[in-house]
Amino acid sequence: MTPILKSKIIEVCDKKIAAKGEGVGVSFYAFFKNKNDDPNLLMEAAEWWIRTHQLDHFEKAMKVKTLVQAGG
Repeated sequence: MTPILKSKIIEVCDKKIAAKGEGVGVSFYAFFKNKNDDPNLLMEAAEWWIRTHQLDHFEKAMKVKTLVQAGG
């Protein structure tokens, strides 16, 4: 995972957790604007989320953050 994506995922998870608590869920779309302005980063996130970890559409932000921090 590139440092840019790792940083973005952790930042978004932290904001969501701070706003809604540790039980809040996220999808990989949460890390992108509605406008597809970086298709390579979107595909990297999708590959990591779907193929590498076989995560459901929505996962707990804490779980995603932990996976990323562990080098997942």
